[in-house]
Formats: sequence, structure tokens, C-alpha cells
Amino acid sequence: MFASAVLVASSFSAHAQKQWTVADIYGKGISTGHAPGEMTWAPDGSRAIYTGDNGDLMQLQASNGKMTKLLGHDKLKPIMNVQLSEKDRDHRARYGEPDYIWAPDSQHLLFDTNGTLWLYDLKSETGTEVGHTGQGSSDDPKFSPNGQFLSYLHDHNLYVGRPSTQATAVTNTHESTLLNGEVDWVYLEELDVRSNYFWSPDSKQLAYLQMNEEAVSQYPIVDWIPTHAGVDEQRYPQPGDANPGVRVGVVSATGGKTTWLKVPFEAGNDYIPRFGWINPHVVWIEVLTRDHKHLNLYFADTHTGDTRLALAQNDDKFFDEVYDVDFFEPNDFLITSWRDGHTHIYHYSYNAANPLDGPAQPVKQLEDGDYEVSSIKSVDLSSHTVYYLSNEGDARQQQIWSVKLDGTGKQRISKIDGFHDPNFADGTATYVDKFSDKMTPPALDFCHAGGFCQTLARGEMPKDYEILPPEMLELKAADGKTTIYASLLLPKGATSPASVPLINNPYGGPHAQTVRDSWGGAGFFFDQLLVQQGFAVLHVDNRGMGARGRDFEQAAYHNFGPVQLSDQLAAIDQVLEKYPQLDKNRLGWWGWSWGGTFTLNALSHSDRFRAGVSVAPVTDFRNYDSIYTERYLGLPNENADAYRDASVQETAKNLKGRLLLVHGTGDDNVHFANSIQYIQKLIDAKIPYDFQPYPRKTHSIAGPVAHTHLFERIVWQFDTYLKPAAAVPSAGEAK
Repeated sequence: MFASAVLVASSFSAHAQKQWTVADIYGKGISTGHAPGEMTWAPDGSRAIYTGDNGDLMQLQASNGKMTKLLGHDKLKPIMNVQLSEKDRDHRARYGEPDYIWAPDSQHLLFDTNGTLWLYDLKSETGTEVGHTGQGSSDDPKFSPNGQFLSYLHDHNLYVGRPSTQATAVTNTHESTLLNGEVDWVYLEELDVRSNYFWSPDSKQLAYLQMNEEAVSQYPIVDWIPTHAGVDEQRYPQPGDANPGVRVGVVSATGGKTTWLKVPFEAGNDYIPRFGWINPHVVWIEVLTRDHKHLNLYFADTHTGDTRLALAQNDDKFFDEVYDVDFFEPNDFLITSWRDGHTHIYHYSYNAANPLDGPAQPVKQLEDGDYEVSSIKSVDLSSHTVYYLSNEGDARQQQIWSVKLDGTGKQRISKIDGFHDPNFADGTATYVDKFSDKMTPPALDFCHAGGFCQTLARGEMPKDYEILPPEMLELKAADGKTTIYASLLLPKGATSPASVPLINNPYGGPHAQTVRDSWGGAGFFFDQLLVQQGFAVLHVDNRGMGARGRDFEQAAYHNFGPVQLSDQLAAIDQVLEKYPQLDKNRLGWWGWSWGGTFTLNALSHSDRFRAGVSVAPVTDFRNYDSIYTERYLGLPNENADAYRDASVQETAKNLKGRLLLVHGTGDDNVHFANSIQYIQKLIDAKIPYDFQPYPRKTHSIAGPVAHTHLFERIVWQFDTYLKPAAAVPSAGEAK
């Protein structure tokens, strides 16, 4: 299958006629087939549903893999035809917020359409409005486990009612800075929190996180498009600021007094990234200290509020941003940890009759080796098997693996090389597998881990364009011994010495991996366009990035620049030596977010780059949020040198090459102020620059019009300043 895909790609290249254009890639969108979107499994595991290309709601039967239409788009259109704000569209795409959820009976769906909740009966094909939250996609509707109650958020409070009756508030605070069960921006972005309230197993109570944002600083996001400009005041804790004060409470589904759980932590500083129910009377709660060096798991009695430390984890630097705990039996749970240098799965047990009786006890490390486990996907108790994802065998791939709960029988389940992203029916060995590789667009298989697999959809390589395969490289970091991975795309037939300008396009920041054996989508097509224009394109994953183990990622600790840049420069030198057709005097660099910061860092600490494009950069990490920044750089008053060294504003006066700076004015992640402050530094240093703001656009600068404009501007930047072999730009005279 893999070999045939490569042959097909080659045949497409042989007959290519059409030229790549930015408008085709980002305006029209180049099709790679019509693979189904995200599938959602019914609670009983009998079927999965997804929205088809024409808006029909389709279903996949788990018994036979048959795909049929469940609901036509004509029936769904009145419910789904809503207008979303720029911010809401961005958050739904960025954070994967769903359009619908299953009811526990697997016969009803709840649609969340920008503040209106519709309950849809799949048998009668009728929809009923059951709530109006007025909160867009942040209302987090849920069914109670028995299906009799519906809960959601409204006006920062938690509401509960039967689907057929009016819901009432079970929390009753009226301060705009008190969020009951609601997720604020920093928890959503940096702790990957998707919900802050949960039903008890017996459907009688709810545990919820209350966030007090009164002391959290505000940032004004200005909309300049109307005649009278508007301002959205965003609660956004910056390094050293007060964090949201948090506490976990338990309240009856019928309302009444909240029991606050006595969790030991420092209010306004520490975090509660995860919590949930063990049984109808005990809640588990994770506490992450502000310095990111202690991650403690507590069990709490919901009657008394008393707590007991169940598991303490410590690290000298920081944890790997994985906080999930998988409780799979009344007395067992699984966690992942990189305590031995790589992320692996650990099994613990506790006294199910009295969870507060004592600390959890280690049972076994289920697997080990020089690789990373990225996530646990399913625990199948019928076969005592854990299904998980790891990059064992090749750090650039992701495969499905399984291991028994006693640590025996480890085996790779997925058969095709590349990158697998399966969606398992809860607690089973049945899954839908989305997979791809560098030269194979995403495909979808319906599988059972026992060996059965059937094809649901295959992506198709565009037939009208020439698509060149990148060369996958193994290079050495600046330390001369650590292997780092890279990919290089070269213009076909370019062999003359120093005939090809090189564009470096890294991300560079923590926890990320960009050089993977997976489909790159529109970004891959844009690389093809640059190659068509005569450029070579290089991507390098330096030390400090993710998926390579604790030491590799912790190279970023108190180090946001030197180690990363030294690795990139070392990689560029090795590539220039190996490929003499590359011109060392015509180098460019571009990146987005951390990669945008990296662009400014490179152009200020090296005189080798003629041109650069920086999109949505953090120009001083004192401007960024507390959770992310302090994880790596610590507190500003304790690590002033680390913040100064990481600030590209400090070195703006040394900028070389021609710079294009890009930012969305509505960016609620990396604020617009970062670029404004950097521009002031350039003005002070009398350094020319080009600036491209995008009104109202958020961090993604999303949409076909904006994206087309942006990427055409990027092409112009490199065409103008890298193409003429003899010309040298004047913004500091890059050499």
C-alpha cells in the first residue's frame, strides 16, 4: 500500500502541467480527496458519526464498517446555519470545540449552535430547542450519566435541568470575575483544559472548578473597523502576575450549598490542570505548582472536603505538559511520565474501599525504551490491554501499540509506516485510524486491533501539480553528538554551484515537532510553490523541541535562543556543505509564533540572512502568559537574565537583512503589542522594516482572503530580496 502510493505520486509528477499559486493553495484550497472529518463514537460504541462534505450527518456501523447517511443536510441546516465571530471560529478550529455531543442513550444528539442548544432525536429526526446559553461555544453542555439531566454554563454559572424543562442555576455568584465550571483563556491554551466541571457517576452531584480572575491583569484587544472602536478586555496573566485563584467544589444537581474540597495549594499561584470522579463520594484532583516542578495527585472526600496525597511527582526543571490520569477500574489508574528520561506508562493502585486510606502504590512500568509515548488511547478491560501511541523505532513517526496491563505482550498494531492518529471507541479495541506520511495525504481505515481493517477513504495527491519529495536528513546539533532531524526540498535539476537560495523555516519552540513523516497539507504545498520559484526550503527540529525525551526538550530550560539558534546554524552549515548548489550568500528565514520570534532572534544574532518574515512573534516574553513562560524561564524577578536574553527587543538594534513583520490586531494569544513594541525599537535604531497588520485577525490569521494575501506577501519578500544574486539588502547589510 505504501509503495503504491509513492508510485502514484511519481506518476503525477511526470505529467504535471499546472503552476502552483498562493490563490490555489489558500484561496480555493487544493483538494486531496474527501476523507471524512473527525468521527465521534456513540457511548455504546455501536457507531461513529461525522459530517460529510455536503453537510449530511453520516454514520459508521461498528459491527460491519458500513457507512450510511444518518441525517440529511436539509434537516440539519436550520440548526447549523449560524454566524460565528472571528474569535469563536478561531477557537473552534484551534481547540477542537465540537458542534454536537452524544446523549448517554446513543439515540440523541445535542447540537451547540452559538449559544442555542438543540436536542435531536435520531429515530424521529426531530429537533427541540432545550436551552439558550448566550455564550457561544464556551457553554460546555453535558448530559448526566443517566441521561436524565442536561447541564451547561451561562453567565459564569452552572445550570442544570431536564431536557424538557427550564434549567436552573446550581451556582449563584454574580461577580463577572468568578467563573463556575468555566475555562478561562490561559487554562484552555496552556494546560489543554477543555472542561472545568464533571458529573458524579450516580448523576447526583457535580464537581466544578471555580476560577477567581479579579486579580488577573487585563489586556485590551481593540477592534478599529467600526467608526467607534470597540475594546474587548481579556483576562491574561503575564509572567509574575497573579494567576486565577482556583478551588474545587461539589454541589448537588438540585443546587444548594457547595462543599469546597480542602486541597493544599497556593491560591493565585498554583494550578489545577485536571480533576474528576473516582466514585460517587470521592474526587481526584491534580495540583501543579507554579514553578512546574511538583505535580501532586490528591483524593478528596466530597462529604467532609478532606483530602489525602495519593501521588507526588517532582522534576528538577519542568514536566512535559501531560496531565491526564486514566482511571480504568475501581482501584487502578495509569499515568505517563518521563521520569526515566523518556515518556512511558506507569500503573498504580489504591484502596477502592477507602481511597483516602493511604498513598497510591506503584504496580508496574508497562513498557520502556528509547522512545516517547505520546498518549494512551484506550484500556480494554475485556482483554486487559492498553492501546497507546508512540514513536518507537523512528522518532518522526507515530504508531499504534498495545501492551497488557501486566507489562507483557507489547506489540505494534498499525502496519503502515508514517503517522497514525486513531480514534478509539471508549474502552474497546475498535478504532478509526487516520494516517498519512510525507507523500501520502490522510487516509481513513476502520479497524479492530485483532487484525481486521477496512478502508473507508483514501486521500489523493493533486494530479495537476508537480510534487517533489523532500529529503529526510539526520544531522548533528551544535554539540556535535546529538542527532537532529531535518527535511530539505530542492528545485529539480538545480545542480550548478551556488545557484539556489535557501529559505530556513523552523518553529524551534518547546513541546513541538515539525519534522515528521506525516502529511503537511497547505504548508507542504506552499513549500512546493517556493521550490517552483527557485528556492530550496529547509525545516530543522533543534534541541529544546519535543518528542525526543526529557533531556532533549529540557534544553529549553532558561534558554530561549542560544541553544536553538546554534543548532539551526549548525544544521544550515551541514546542508550547505552537502549540497553545493545552495548559495550561502542568499539565505532567508521565516516562522510563525515561536518561529516568528526565532526569525527576529536569527536576524539579530547572525549576519548571514538577507531576508526574513516574522509572523505573530513574542518579542519580549514578559508580554506572554504566565503558565507557558514560567514553565521554561521561571519568574521574571528571579530570572531576569533569562528574560533579557530571550527578548528580541533587546537585540533589535542589531537586526540584519530585510524584515517583514506580520500580526493580527485581534490576536488573543500573542498580543499585537509585541509587534508594536518591537517596531519602536527598530525606529529608535533607525532600521527600516516592512509591517503587515491584519485587522480583527487572531493568531491564525485565518480565512482564504487573509491567508492568500499573507502568503503572497511572503513570496514577494523572498523573491525581492533573495533572487538577485548580486543585490544586498540595506537594513543592516546582511552578508
